[in-house]
Amino acid sequence: MSLRAAQKQMTYELFLAKALELFGGKGYSATTIDDIATAAGSTRTTFYLHFSSKAEVMSALLTKVDAILTTADDPTLTAVVASGSRDLIREWLDRKFSQWDEIKPYLTASFQAAHEPDVAAKTEQWFEDAVGQMTDGLDRAKRFPPDRRQVRCVLAFGQLEYLSRRYFSVGWRIPREVCLDELADSWCHLLASDN
Repeated sequence: MSLRAAQKQMTYELFLAKALELFGGKGYSATTIDDIATAAGSTRTTFYLHFSSKAEVMSALLTKVDAILTTADDPTLTAVVASGSRDLIREWLDRKFSQWDEIKPYLTASFQAAHEPDVAAKTEQWFEDAVGQMTDGLDRAKRFPPDRRQVRCVLAFGQLEYLSRRYFSVGWRIPREVCLDELADSWCHLLASDN
């Protein structure tokens, strides 16, 4: 990578970091492009060399969250669902719970930016991708009638998404281990038992 390309990447990452800080402190709506540029020690003009809008910044932050969440997936979500193993399901969910503190600032900002069409589309695509991976797992395992697989995955992933939103908002009101066990049992019912 050339020095110029490295500097451009550093500036891009600095804009993202400062935007995330500002979204956390001031809120997404109250943060302006000028605020982000100033916090990064830059200008509005330089900001626009990297991003077309504040929503594009949020979209880039969601891409970072996706990378945080998926790089730790070994085995993949598809493989976990295909296995039907309660132990693997519980381990996968436990990894997600462990990542929530790291991703909380990103997702809190994305909830505030949900009115932005690009952010809403990226969030919806993220949900659909996860459900698609889970459905692929059920397809591989040939569990449940084909016309029931996707809805089971929507319900299971919806439970995880709802629990994460509650955690981001109020923390662990119910002990983490209890939540983990109950969610694993629910996922097993929806994804692993063919009864």
